[in-house]
Amino acid sequence: MEQKNYNVIGVMSGTSLDGIDCALIKVSMSPQIAGEVYPVFNAQIINAETIAYPNDWVDKLRTAHTLSTVALSTLNASYTIYLAQVINTFKAKYRIKQVDAVCSHGHTILHQPQDGFTLQIGNLPELAQLLSHKVVCDFRVQDVALGGQGAPLVPIGDKLLFGTYDYCLNLGGFANVSTEENGVRLAYDICPVNVVLNTYAHKLGKPFDDEGAFAKAGTVHAPLLKELNSLPYYGSPAPKSLGIEWVHEQVFPIIESYKVSDIDLLATFTEHIAVQIATQFKENTSVLVTGGGAYNSYLLGRVQAQYKANRVKGAVLNLIVPDAQLIEFKEALVFGLLGILRLEGLPNCLASVTGASKDHSSGMLYDS
Repeated sequence: MEQKNYNVIGVMSGTSLDGIDCALIKVSMSPQIAGEVYPVFNAQIINAETIAYPNDWVDKLRTAHTLSTVALSTLNASYTIYLAQVINTFKAKYRIKQVDAVCSHGHTILHQPQDGFTLQIGNLPELAQLLSHKVVCDFRVQDVALGGQGAPLVPIGDKLLFGTYDYCLNLGGFANVSTEENGVRLAYDICPVNVVLNTYAHKLGKPFDDEGAFAKAGTVHAPLLKELNSLPYYGSPAPKSLGIEWVHEQVFPIIESYKVSDIDLLATFTEHIAVQIATQFKENTSVLVTGGGAYNSYLLGRVQAQYKANRVKGAVLNLIVPDAQLIEFKEALVFGLLGILRLEGLPNCLASVTGASKDHSSGMLYDS
């Protein structure tokens, strides 16, 4: 195989509702090493931007999980149009001409893999016509149909692009982790992060808890922390994944049952996140940390503190926070790669990660 090059736009919208991430990605494929399934990939982010959601879209998406089937269908159609407008504006701003494909995650509204169902809006065939480009999208549905969790999807990118790290940790709406054990990629969702923290920061007049300042000033409420840490999900084995419905059904009712100030809630939930994350890593390992939570220096400090408190003396956890571009656009980068793998007919969903019946190449292909 000769080297092949792709120019794709990776698009991601996360549950934290901060906006739509668009990234122009240049990817090269070189012949695979003997015995390996995959070619050697190199990827570079050329241009990237997060386009913030206007308030009306934040309100629509925050409550979308409560809508009827008919109302969700209407929302899906309007969101597809909005998403196309965002991507076309991104293309025009950066004068992007050559695009082999737009590779889009869409926005998750419902995720119930235990019932064989997941819904990401913005993945309608009309997206290709509106963009005048080939589109690869809707990556989760096939995996769920094969008995998998449909998530996490990023670990194949961790394997192919960031395999020099022992772990890859993403701190977005949820925390998820990816690692390699005996040549097998494993990954799962750990716990909610910004989907909860942003809710209570908003009540204090801020869109998010900047560097964990609110949490640092608050006091941890021990009974609430204990109850959160006792949620059954944390004791269940991987493969496993979380959805926004679980947060509304399991987490918010526990939090709201305590009469605790918002600032103390932030302190307590930040500690809860730290407790859950710190238990995931073996001793003396390197962890690449990305996603908006990578800017929460107080949270990262609490992860270190919880790790040291529960390990032998001298154990080291090396949390590596990269440059801002990779922090913010790693998932958009990987969705670009997922789309390329789909175009090449190579597996982009790993059974070892999702629990599906087999590795497979997932994603709908729409031509303009």
